[in-house]
Amino acid sequence: MSPLPAASGPSPGRDTSHGRRFAGHVGRTVADSTPWWPEPARAPEGAPNIVVVLLDDMGFADVGPFGSEIETPTLDRLAASGLRFTNYHTTPLCSPSRASLLTGLNHHRAGYAFVANADPGFPGHTFEIAEDVPTLPEVLREAGYATFAVGKWHLTKDATMNDGAPRSSWPTQRGFDRFYGILEGLTSLHHPHRLIRDNSPVETDAYPEGYYLTDDLTDQAIGMIKSLRAHDARKPYFLYLAHPAVHGPLQAKSSDIAKYRGKYAEGWDALREERFARQLGTGLFPEGTVLPPRDSEQFQDVPAWDPLPEEERELFARYQEVYAAMVDNVDQNLGRLLTVIEQYGELDDTIVIFTSDNGGTGEGGVRGTRSYFKQFVNRAKLPADWTPDVPRNPELIGGPQTMVHYPRGWGMASNTPFRLYKGTTHAGGVRVPFVLSWPGGPVEPGLRDRYQYVTDVLPTLLELAGVTRPDTWRGGEAASLDGSSFADALADPAAPSTHPEQYAEMTGNRAFYRDGWKLVTLHRPGRPYDEDPWELYDLRTDPTEARDLAAERPELVAELAAAWERAAWDNQVFPFDDGTGYLWTARPPAEDAFREPVVLLPGTPTLERYRAAQLIAFRDFRVEVRLTHGRGDQGVLLAHGDQGGGYALFIEDGRLRFAYNEYGVLWETAGAVVRPGTRVVSLTAKALPGYRWDFTVEQDGARTARLESVQMLIGLAPMEGIDIGVDRRSPVSWALYERHGAFPYSGDLISVTYRPGEPADYDPKEVLAALRAAAEAYD
Repeated sequence: MSPLPAASGPSPGRDTSHGRRFAGHVGRTVADSTPWWPEPARAPEGAPNIVVVLLDDMGFADVGPFGSEIETPTLDRLAASGLRFTNYHTTPLCSPSRASLLTGLNHHRAGYAFVANADPGFPGHTFEIAEDVPTLPEVLREAGYATFAVGKWHLTKDATMNDGAPRSSWPTQRGFDRFYGILEGLTSLHHPHRLIRDNSPVETDAYPEGYYLTDDLTDQAIGMIKSLRAHDARKPYFLYLAHPAVHGPLQAKSSDIAKYRGKYAEGWDALREERFARQLGTGLFPEGTVLPPRDSEQFQDVPAWDPLPEEERELFARYQEVYAAMVDNVDQNLGRLLTVIEQYGELDDTIVIFTSDNGGTGEGGVRGTRSYFKQFVNRAKLPADWTPDVPRNPELIGGPQTMVHYPRGWGMASNTPFRLYKGTTHAGGVRVPFVLSWPGGPVEPGLRDRYQYVTDVLPTLLELAGVTRPDTWRGGEAASLDGSSFADALADPAAPSTHPEQYAEMTGNRAFYRDGWKLVTLHRPGRPYDEDPWELYDLRTDPTEARDLAAERPELVAELAAAWERAAWDNQVFPFDDGTGYLWTARPPAEDAFREPVVLLPGTPTLERYRAAQLIAFRDFRVEVRLTHGRGDQGVLLAHGDQGGGYALFIEDGRLRFAYNEYGVLWETAGAVVRPGTRVVSLTAKALPGYRWDFTVEQDGARTARLESVQMLIGLAPMEGIDIGVDRRSPVSWALYERHGAFPYSGDLISVTYRPGEPADYDPKEVLAALRAAAEAYD
């Protein structure tokens, strides 16, 4: 046999740009061909690893480098040898910030005017990154990087999270080689309702004792790095580690909570003063910066701490203890991750960014809640008995049995020294901590007070990696960038901002920044947008937005307001909500199929949360269970929901039983003994006025149990989807879980059929249909 000829460059007829052979090579022998292999993408020489750690709803003052008392030694070390940006801004909400960070586009242009839980059909509300927008992982992967995403995604809209939907907006379709985490915006940290690995749900009936999601996510990230290094010792990687912490519901490990027991008894007013003093002492703000008064705006106000009743102070302090424990745990896990990187000798060659997607939140209301999903319900004409809190044993706060959130006074302290919260365009909603570390890079450690924006992260990282963003993408021209690199800030503390102006908008809250001046307004629901008063601040001398200069500079107010209007049209900001709720409730006609009957057979994986909710939301519904029951058989027939709200039908001790978790209040009713043989068990829900249900349980057509007039599960509840034959992951009934775990049914479950019935007149879709009909009649 002739020896293989020596390689001497590409031979005629080969498409070297794509690594394909022309048809003329078919049939050629080894002896008369020159060997050739496609050249793999190689990252630029010396390209650094990149780790972006993104927290959810964490305010400016919540970590040590920015004035916090919470123990964050890992971040303290990163900040000491790296950079702290004190004037970094993001969008007011999570999905928009993530879209801007990963694309370099303003969030409306990226399609995320709001969080990815709606679909009204407008350009700025597509909730999918367009095909002409190259994402950061896509560009880095094309340049030879390995790309990993771990944690919260929240860039996939509700209707496309299920297994029957296209996965075009899932992480591995938008540039990541691997993904592990949640597609949703939130979950239980003790019992996550649905985890995704790459393109498929992780199937498990129960989590191990002591499971905690932040630990798990870190384990998965470390595993991805170790696997890469076992197979390729040189390839750089991009790790996007987006923790669901510290978003609600607030949950932490008991050992971490114990560290902070009693540390917040002095309250949010004292904590805010202490944090501000540390911020001034470490030079985060110039001399003369003032701490604004306690937040007092309508619907945003915070009561003084000291006059609160002692019982409330004790309860409220518990919430903050859990929150602090969550932040502490994130820092511990970041330390574990960096230790592994250091063991490979790569810490000097790794860029680490730590930041938050928006400011601390006020969504817990004035007094906080022990029923997070009930607090989230925000609908007109709720009945008077719809209280957003459910009394629970304070010892359970932070554990797997409670879904809690703190009062907004702690959100105010989280955002020290700024005003207001997540969702607003005031500094409390958009000015967040930003730490950048690169021990082996051209970094002059210290503070940077230049204005930079979330869209600047992509171009900065590409420049530091030596990678050029392509001008064309997927056969067409790539969408233009809105961000600008701030790579010059690493070595030059005096370098000016590369982002001289920026608009902001979220649910009618607006702002415009230009060269140190900021125009901002707080929209009050129901008030015409043009009646929202503009406020004007000179951030160079007043970074905390404490001195409104609008009355003194009307000409500048008019100039910046006109600039905001132009930017809004250029960036697909409109339309605004018209007061009907259309932007948040309108859905495409294709979703009507979600409300058709569905048959679930034994072994069906959990029916995804949004898909499952459409079968029961704001309506009557009926569930028919067919089974062959044997003497002694028992277990769960169906379960929908978790500790935040849900229902379960099960057989225990021979009897048919129904459990209803009303946002944390558990109701149980027992029916008749289930006779051996083939049976039909049914659960019927009748929608009542005032967002309530009546439930009836039947066996072979005969009523055997009833639960009357319980509050309807709406909003994000039930958070976990439908299981049949078992209650997976987070249980509906904790008592049942303690007795039997996931409690799989031991008999022969034949099928479970859901039949959605008539909608209630308060169904948002029915309300919108009536409004449209009225408008058409008027026209």
